[in-house]
Amino acid sequence: MRTIAVIDDNPSMLQGLDRLLSAHGFRVQAFPSAESFLDDIANCEADCLLLDIHLGGMSGIDLKRRLKSSGRCMPVIFMTAIHNEATRQEAFEVGCVAYLRKPFLAKLLIDAINTVP
Repeated sequence: MRTIAVIDDNPSMLQGLDRLLSAHGFRVQAFPSAESFLDDIANCEADCLLLDIHLGGMSGIDLKRRLKSSGRCMPVIFMTAIHNEATRQEAFEVGCVAYLRKPFLAKLLIDAINTVP
């Protein structure tokens, strides 16, 4: 069973994604912030991160940079409700397998996860 770490500061989004991914057979580890993810990273067994870009503290892009600089190169799917081309370009520059604009169809998310080796 593949594990997806979901990081989003919106509690209802976090809960909804947990339910959706669980219903599709994934194990979910949910985190309300980049900082809480980093605090528990030793216990995280994620095959992929589903990461909101605009979080209350450290941004999703900053978290991806931090993970990359520390040698942890897990695949990332970015999601955002605040879309602009500069943010999209930055997300791909730091490295992501997909970029989803909220709200997105469940099929788009599941398809993106299924592209991760």
